[in-house]
Amino acid sequence: MAQPALTFPRPVFAKLSPHPFLLRCLNPSDETETPSRTNGRTPREARPLQIHTSSLSHAHGSAVVRTGDTTVICGIRAEVLPVAQIPQYRPRAAFEEETEASRKAEIKNYDLVVPNIELATGCAPQFLPGVPPTALAQTLSSRVYSLLVGSGMVQVEDLRIWKGGEKEEGGMDVDVDEEEEKELVGYWVLYVDLLFVSFDGNPFDAAWTAVVATLKDTKVPVARWDDDRETVVCSGEAKQLGVKGLPVACSAAVFLEKEYGEPGEGRHWILLDPDRLEETLCREVVTMVVDCSSGETRIRAMEKQGGTVISRELMRGFVGVAEQRWKEVSKAMQ
Repeated sequence: MAQPALTFPRPVFAKLSPHPFLLRCLNPSDETETPSRTNGRTPREARPLQIHTSSLSHAHGSAVVRTGDTTVICGIRAEVLPVAQIPQYRPRAAFEEETEASRKAEIKNYDLVVPNIELATGCAPQFLPGVPPTALAQTLSSRVYSLLVGSGMVQVEDLRIWKGGEKEEGGMDVDVDEEEEKELVGYWVLYVDLLFVSFDGNPFDAAWTAVVATLKDTKVPVARWDDDRETVVCSGEAKQLGVKGLPVACSAAVFLEKEYGEPGEGRHWILLDPDRLEETLCREVVTMVVDCSSGETRIRAMEKQGGTVISRELMRGFVGVAEQRWKEVSKAMQ
């Protein structure tokens, strides 16, 4: 009597031998089979994206982004920062000339955008309660901050709070000389808080998408200087925060045929929008941030971590993948 063959269900095989299992999916022995990943996606297919804005009642802007099983909540709270509380503040005049570089430097030098990322307990097995912020959370916060400042999405003109410019005489507004009367008295500081409630890989793309969606949803109160109180006061009205462009992050991981081989040996696959399992099996990740809102593709940022597979030629080809991802994210934000 023949002994039955020893077989395992797919989930068990994936846990016992994740690398051979993924390799078997991407490189099937039967040529009629379509190469796919463990979750059924093709190598260049991203997970479904869902975006919901205005989800938090007590924030000036908010969004919930879900891509696959990765879910992040983002909220923005705007607070007034008087110039008297800024160390080494450099007074500026309303008519002072400025450049794009000086506007970005103003946001960076005065810390007018403050992101913070928290990986909630229970969002993934490796995140435990009662521990300091993980290195991943700090790295993500730093990357989001650099891209926020470098992309120029937030316009410093929308964050400035001026004194003067108009005076009331007999109940009518009369324009005055801005060079003499207009004075910068404060800024709006945007506190950008992100909370991962579910973590299944590719956290940067999800976090950045949530930040962009939240910025487009943010309304800042109208602020003015009160001479009697000698402070900045806010009215009940709010204005939409100006957001420049629509930069979208697109990340992919490189999966090698040989688990312990040297990079460049054997075949490799580029996996768009990797999940948590795929990230643990890949030693090279590339991220490209593109903005196609003006009608032409502009690369806002480009990063590569580890490995030697991704060359200049592959990076050029990856631009087309990032452009397609931009269209998907742009459509989800509408």
